[in-house]
Amino acid sequence: MSNFQNITSSSIIFLLTGVPGLEAFHSWISIPFCFLYVTALSRNSLILFVIVIQPSLHEPMYYFLSMLSTTDLGLSVYTLVTMLGIFWFNAREISFTACLSQMFFVKLFTVMELSVLLAMAFDRFVAISNPIRYATILTDSRIIQFGVAIVIKGTLMLTPMVALLMRLSFCRSHVPHYSYCFHPHVMKLSCTDTRINNAVGLTAMTSTVGVDSILIPLSYVLIIKTILSITSPEERKKAFSTCISHIGAIAIFYIPLISLSFVHRFGKQAPAYVHCMIANTYLLIPPVMNPIIYSVKTKQIRRAVIKILHSKGTENHRILETVYVRSYYQ
Repeated sequence: MSNFQNITSSSIIFLLTGVPGLEAFHSWISIPFCFLYVTALSRNSLILFVIVIQPSLHEPMYYFLSMLSTTDLGLSVYTLVTMLGIFWFNAREISFTACLSQMFFVKLFTVMELSVLLAMAFDRFVAISNPIRYATILTDSRIIQFGVAIVIKGTLMLTPMVALLMRLSFCRSHVPHYSYCFHPHVMKLSCTDTRINNAVGLTAMTSTVGVDSILIPLSYVLIIKTILSITSPEERKKAFSTCISHIGAIAIFYIPLISLSFVHRFGKQAPAYVHCMIANTYLLIPPVMNPIIYSVKTKQIRRAVIKILHSKGTENHRILETVYVRSYYQ
């Protein structure tokens, strides 16, 4: 049994799924997905770049936004290779170790994203309820502590859940349902008792996603209560407007997640390609939409992006002008 276990846990190869029934159209399907990946990678990188080089954005709110962009980049990178590999080259094979790695990091960045959204809710509460002490409460060192705590919490909660998959035997199908390794689907392929895995997985998700999903609405109850206590209508409107981008980011996180859950629960008769398409886009929507929301709704980010793009355009114009002058006199 130990030899069999070693084979299944180290030498097993999974065959990831593209879009069942639409394999002939994978090249065409890859076009919108490629566009989404380019958008997610470029826009989140631009947000990070802008926050790093603009001193005016060295504030708690934008530090948290940089954390959000980092998690979005992580989600994009860890699904990019397998998804486009299937669509372009039909490269479906993935080793057990690579599958575990992808599964862990996809879960980790998803959990981290929700924790960052909770930290951003706390940031908005402090900014609205105690603006005078805002900078002294959310100091640089405290924000670093927030970031480290988010990474440690996600790692400690998710490591046992993923590591316990190594004890399983996979003597059934080796074909997960998605274009990336998804923990529940990989676990279902096992022919070993998975009750321990289910219990640890439920505990991990309750301790991370469950707790954060309760604390975020509670934070907004406090935020709304604070806003309503402001006497000036203009100040109330201004305070609420600072939360619009964050509310949008929360909606962008939960709407695809709820849609995927509904399809799994009530759409069992739906074609397999519907499940796969929703699952593939579910991880891409937040990385694509978050930088767009913050660029459009946050004046400081929008101005900084325009300033950088304008300066780059001016610099390129000067370079072209110099080259033209030199060539003219030569």
